[in-house]
Amino acid sequence: MNRPVEHLVLMGVAGCGKTTAADNLHRALGWPVAEADDFHPAANIDKMSRGVPLTDEDRWPWLRSLRDWMSAHAADGVRTIVTCSALKRSYRDLLAGAEGRVLFIHLLADVDELGERMAHREGHFMPPTLLPSQLATLEPLEDDEDGVTVVSRPTPEETLDAILAALEHAAASS
Repeated sequence: MNRPVEHLVLMGVAGCGKTTAADNLHRALGWPVAEADDFHPAANIDKMSRGVPLTDEDRWPWLRSLRDWMSAHAADGVRTIVTCSALKRSYRDLLAGAEGRVLFIHLLADVDELGERMAHREGHFMPPTLLPSQLATLEPLEDDEDGVTVVSRPTPEETLDAILAALEHAAASS
């Protein structure tokens, strides 16, 4: 039985293009976007701003608030797009508990490109010095997870096309 996707979670390490892809998906699909960074409590932002990686205990309330946001929208019949690093399987399992089908889209980019992107971001609290800890924490999608991996393309438009193709394939194979 095919189940439509209610939530797209763009996941991956900092600098992989989650926000840009979410903005482009919003324009293409019209679904509301939640930027996970906006759900962090001040204490988490302060830690990351000082270059201190978050612990799992720091993340659980943040992840629950994202899951609850998705469920509230699903209850109203609204599909959503969420940007969230979702680096560990346990984090994705929590997010997948939202009401409705949650499809993870793991965005990949070359490590050098990630560092370059992070170095040129303006107004973001995550310093490039935290990239190695994110890469060390990352647990790629497993075969039994509802998700796809998309490699970042040379342009945001090409990446959007790749995401939409992956979404179409995931919808057809569910």
